[in-house]
Amino acid sequence: MQGFRFFALVGLALTLAAAAVTAPLRAQDRAVPYWASLRYETVNMRVGPSGEYPVAWVYQRKGLPVKVVRVREGWRLVEDHEGTQGWIAASQLDPERGGVVIGKGLAEIKAEPNSAAVVKWRAEPGVVGAVKSCREGWCDIDIAGRKGWISAARLWGSEALPGG
Repeated sequence: MQGFRFFALVGLALTLAAAAVTAPLRAQDRAVPYWASLRYETVNMRVGPSGEYPVAWVYQRKGLPVKVVRVREGWRLVEDHEGTQGWIAASQLDPERGGVVIGKGLAEIKAEPNSAAVVKWRAEPGVVGAVKSCREGWCDIDIAGRKGWISAARLWGSEALPGG
């Protein structure tokens, strides 16, 4: 009986460990398009859905948001904020939503989601952050630990997508 309990506990532990490892990849198997972000500081974008295809672009920006527009066997066809499309291995993507400040001039990060709210700070175009949620034209954003609200019009990654 002791041996059965031991093997049952080991089996349960292995099942939970496998689920924890594959959860980020399963989270990316959802309706397209959806938002994701680059998991690592350096990520290769390829011209096709395999490591055999040439690298078209090398991103050097962890957390940069991308729009996943197509899914194929461990690869994702993504589009960046400049409209560039290419294939990235699913393991290189984080299913968490990101955003990048767009437009001209500094974008105001506010204390509350409205235009009359106090300005906490300003962010330059190109600054990347984690998007918590968006509603009524404003997005709750975390930029390197600093939190606030930014106008959705100033953030690429604010659009509601079918897959999230």
